[in-house]
Amino acid sequence: MTAILCDITAMTTAESRTQVNPWIVTIAVMLATFMEVLDTTVVNVSIPHISGNLSATYEEGTWVVTSYLVANAIVLPMSGWLASYFGRRKMLMSCVAAFSIASLLCGMATSLTQLIIFRVLQGLAGGGLQPLSQAILLETFPKEKHGQAMAAYGLGIIVAPIVGPTLGGWITDNYTWRWIFYLNIPVGIFSLMMMARFVHDPAYLQRKRGGGVDLWGIGLLALGLGSLQILLDTGQRKDWLGSRDIRIEAFCCIAGLLAFVIREMMVEHPIVDLRSLKDRSFAVGVLLMSSVGFCLYASLVLLPQYLETLLNYPSMQAGLALSPRGLGSFALTFVIGAIASRVDVRKLLVLGFLVGAGTMFMLAGLNLNAGYWDIFWPQVLQGGAMACMFIPLSASAMSHVPREKMGNATSIFNLMRNIGGSVGIAVMTTLLARRQQFHQSRLVEHILPGQPHVSTILHQFTSYFILKGSDPVTASHRAYAAMYGQVQQQAAMLSFVEAFKVMGMVFLVMIPLMVLLKDPKKNRGPKAAPSQHKAAEQTSEEAPTELVHM
Repeated sequence: MTAILCDITAMTTAESRTQVNPWIVTIAVMLATFMEVLDTTVVNVSIPHISGNLSATYEEGTWVVTSYLVANAIVLPMSGWLASYFGRRKMLMSCVAAFSIASLLCGMATSLTQLIIFRVLQGLAGGGLQPLSQAILLETFPKEKHGQAMAAYGLGIIVAPIVGPTLGGWITDNYTWRWIFYLNIPVGIFSLMMMARFVHDPAYLQRKRGGGVDLWGIGLLALGLGSLQILLDTGQRKDWLGSRDIRIEAFCCIAGLLAFVIREMMVEHPIVDLRSLKDRSFAVGVLLMSSVGFCLYASLVLLPQYLETLLNYPSMQAGLALSPRGLGSFALTFVIGAIASRVDVRKLLVLGFLVGAGTMFMLAGLNLNAGYWDIFWPQVLQGGAMACMFIPLSASAMSHVPREKMGNATSIFNLMRNIGGSVGIAVMTTLLARRQQFHQSRLVEHILPGQPHVSTILHQFTSYFILKGSDPVTASHRAYAAMYGQVQQQAAMLSFVEAFKVMGMVFLVMIPLMVLLKDPKKNRGPKAAPSQHKAAEQTSEEAPTELVHM
């Protein structure tokens, strides 16, 4: 692989290092990032097909998703350090090449064990793509155009998880699950060629390379985040702390992360520089982005589940029902990116969080008779709200981060969005299951033999089944089963309503934190001091390969 990368790198000429259109760089890095984010959700709907084809149970098949998420979470926070140690361009190209090769191996897997191993490799390779791409875009575009840069980045991060289930279901139904992985290969090759031609390391990053390797930090990070991801992914299936495995994972998670934080605050060359969180705007931005991930990923799981289990939508149609959210994001992303540099982004954030909360309460108003348009409009508005939240939040959180720390900051930022999403899915699925049991027990209390309304419903069901050809005894049994089915449906509906209300409240609770964010425009100031002009000219002479002002 190293030889291939060296040959590709040799194609780059000195002329290509100057006057690179930032949108060309955007295409180069966002193709790979979109591909990687897509793979976090595209496999989910294909698990039954994969399990059946590889002679495994459904629960065993879920490790195809879990293994990828664990490996991805481990590499993601250390990608900033890896970029500074090996070089950002070399690191990014290595990740894309390895991700493409791992995708090919996943498609060729002949057993579940092989597929899980290759998915781990795919997750390790893809873990660095999101933060590295974000860091490159923030440096490629000048500060006054960071809104546009984050619009392009947000389009991939927001739309990819929405498109994933629909695309995965369509490919699996019409071809085979293996093509889910094979499609990554041409995209990866094209992205690799674009990066070799148009993406270069800034001079300050070239001078910074070196330093010790924090092996203890890497080990503790892997232990803590790996245990956390497994705990969140399998906790509900294993009854959380009622399972011995979950208790062990919880202990490893807490011990590993605490030891990791202590280690990183003491070591000279940390694998993840947690000191970046001392910046108030960045710390608040990380917290707000975690809440956005919490609601975004949880709603992407809950809404299709509601459509499939209660409204009897086929899997493909349930996935398509999420597409209006992508339309809303696509329609507003570049509009928000264009105006983000002209207005106070905190106002856009408040608007986004308010609309996001409103859409969750709209979904909480659904019932068992909901039609397509009842789903459509909340999704469109929610997609627009995500654009109003993601783009200004990314620009505001990163506005006061020094360029040399940008890679580390984007690693933490993307990590917390993913962790927020994992926590959101775990919390909401647990809430859904527990509250469904609660509502079912409460509803059953009101269904007692001898009550007039109960006798009427049972008589109607019995008469219906007799008309369908059942004898009176069988029809009576089926009538009781039908009534119990209706109780389960109503209990499930009530639990979905509560889950959407909780996500709406999460958005509302975060709004007061907006006052702690800094306005990115105040960081630039009206004019630079003469000494700053001189320093800027000197930097541009020393670093002709930098893309910041191109």
